[in-house]
Amino acid sequence: MHNFDVVIIGAGAAGLFCAGIAGQRGLAVLVLDHSEKVAEKIRISGGGRCNFTNRDCTAANFLSDNPNFCRSALTRFTARDFTALLQRHGVAYHEKHKGQLFCDRSAEDIIKVLMSECETGQVTRWQPCSVKSIHFDSENPSAHACRYKIECDRGTVQARAVVIATGGLSIPKIGASDFGYRVARQFNLRVIEPRPALVPLTFDSDSWAPFAQLAGLSLPVRIECGERKHKISFMEDLLFTHRGLSGPAVLQISSYWTAGKPIRINLAPDLDLPQTLAQAKLHSRKLIANELATLLPSRLVDTWIEQDRKTGQLWQRPVNEASDRALTALAERLSRWEITPTTTEGFNKAEVTAGGVDTRDLSSQTMESVQAGLYFIGEVVDVTGWLGGHNFQWAWSSAFACAQGLASNLQPAERPA
Repeated sequence: MHNFDVVIIGAGAAGLFCAGIAGQRGLAVLVLDHSEKVAEKIRISGGGRCNFTNRDCTAANFLSDNPNFCRSALTRFTARDFTALLQRHGVAYHEKHKGQLFCDRSAEDIIKVLMSECETGQVTRWQPCSVKSIHFDSENPSAHACRYKIECDRGTVQARAVVIATGGLSIPKIGASDFGYRVARQFNLRVIEPRPALVPLTFDSDSWAPFAQLAGLSLPVRIECGERKHKISFMEDLLFTHRGLSGPAVLQISSYWTAGKPIRINLAPDLDLPQTLAQAKLHSRKLIANELATLLPSRLVDTWIEQDRKTGQLWQRPVNEASDRALTALAERLSRWEITPTTTEGFNKAEVTAGGVDTRDLSSQTMESVQAGLYFIGEVVDVTGWLGGHNFQWAWSSAFACAQGLASNLQPAERPA
């Protein structure tokens, strides 16, 4: 029988960070993970350089059924706090785009920092080690007693608290599973139905056939979905694929997109297209197609014109011969291209999982659930960040809040031999 103050299940960003802090607060901590490698999601993120936070991260960069839940944790441990930790460890980093911070050298630098923090906190780690069951002793009300019994590959572990940091369902090839949701349901906690987020969108093959030839084409757009007060939009790059749309713009909007609903794309967001084409009519004798090719990628223009030709619209004529109504209609369609995706690329291609353990059953201060001594942090919780380092910041912030809560709720016990 092994005894610990805290067992953290999941050796990813949130789990390792929480373990290091809790250990340094004097708690005896064990980290369990069924995978052989630690923090594989860190290792593969950001092209191997890990977009570990965003300098401008606030609660506004997250979605949840309870949007205000993340505010407390994000305020108490900020992007600045995490970069200060990296500086203490001598990790060089840079800002790439819109506040996104990346390692100069390698994502391995972040993993080394986490492992060093765990070593300082004398954290015990068992990998690979799968958890078979978690049992709670409801007859022992004392927070100072070992109320949880965890059966795992290495035997039985007793702990005063359990932290679930197992992530969501995204990228199953690196070990993602529904373990965290199953634990939540075991203890009668509510779970918001998980769904892929930050994921490419796809279309049925027939409707997408004309655009499949544009695979690899990228351009800046404004993309939006929703209506009225629920409308959300992003200015990012769009990428055409053989099956649909990807790129930062689509990944961002995918977290908010509802199946069966359209998305709207402004293909020339920096231009007033109706005004631009109206001015061209006054001063140019170019073909409409050639005029458009000065404003948009020529491959996109060719595809667009071919589609319009099939419906009777002929743009292979001088712009100064087109009617004002025809030019306005063309400009408006390019500025508000409305299409309805069929589905997403699913959890295999999703960067994160939206939904998760319902925040109504968690403390925003400590991440402890209504089940005494059971905590949830990171991606397993119904808090999902935008693209650009926000999800890693939630991992750090929720882990910090949890570690502080553990240190406050548990008196350090003697470390196991």
